[in-house]
Amino acid sequence: MNQPVTRSDPHPSQHEATNRRVLLAARPTGLPGDDCWRFEDVALAPLADGQVRVRNRLLSLDPAMRGWMNEQRSYIAPVGIGEVMRAGAVGEVVASRHPGFAVGTWVSGALGVQRVATVDPADRASGGLTAIDPALAPPEKWLNPLGMPGMTAYFGLLDVGRPEAGQTVVVSGAAGAVGQLVGQIARLHGCRVVGIAGGAAKCALARDVFGFDACVDYRAPDLKAALKAACPDGVDVYFDNVGGEILDLVLTRLRRRARVVLCGAISQYNTEGQVRGPANYLSLLVNRARMEGFVVFDYAARYPQAAAAMAGWMKAGQLTSREDIVDGLDRFPEALRMLFSGANVGKLVLRVD
Repeated sequence: MNQPVTRSDPHPSQHEATNRRVLLAARPTGLPGDDCWRFEDVALAPLADGQVRVRNRLLSLDPAMRGWMNEQRSYIAPVGIGEVMRAGAVGEVVASRHPGFAVGTWVSGALGVQRVATVDPADRASGGLTAIDPALAPPEKWLNPLGMPGMTAYFGLLDVGRPEAGQTVVVSGAAGAVGQLVGQIARLHGCRVVGIAGGAAKCALARDVFGFDACVDYRAPDLKAALKAACPDGVDVYFDNVGGEILDLVLTRLRRRARVVLCGAISQYNTEGQVRGPANYLSLLVNRARMEGFVVFDYAARYPQAAAAMAGWMKAGQLTSREDIVDGLDRFPEALRMLFSGANVGKLVLRVD
């Protein structure tokens, strides 16, 4: 497995009798600024029966977090003003009054942007808690191939995209958390894989580390010509992580009965005003193609199936991943913005100090 990239700026830890947490202070307009957050240190209350206390070690930073900050109807309730910012995490149980989670157990869950989380594992509405095995893979892998990005790539590609051997699969955000995994899974299923990424370094990563057959730099002077050269026979499956102009362009390259998988639209998340929709949607009609969105939470009952498959490919050396780790809870606002500037390489993770 590749060693993660680490960006270090540690802050001293505080006594575990208190919890440092990050609250949503204001809803953003455009890119979330520092004024959207309030840092708070609070005393930890005694555990109630059935509760577990987790010392967060790594937090998952994901583009979806930007949508959770908006007060609008979506697939999940928005984070409320004054609430701890929602985030997936892995950590260690440091205190427990629950028979299923002993002290020292490593766990994952929606534990929030905070140093310590107090959780009722039976409360599925708050994300629950799942024991993980750090001997099977390092903790950061449980936030990437064995976590939500892995589940998203697996079900989005295989259930929604339904690739067939010999077909061409195009993946935008190819060097990102989900994109890097989609491309590798497609290759494992006998497909030709073309990535779209920003810059020569990320395109090289997609080709040389993740095994993509080709990668197109979306900053190319003539992106349309570059995509045509990389996909001379058209596109059978397009896994879209970015939306906007790139989605519109790929629509012009669809083959008959193509499938477009709508996973995300990171290019549009900080747009002020109307989101850009596809102007070339009639290509779906002409090519008898379909475009379908999905939410990974709908596949929760099948996560063990996907995790077993991902772990098997990793053990066999057929699937790898790259994590970009930033140190320090206090760097959360800065680290979150990295997602939207393209500064991170691979899955972005915040290590809690």
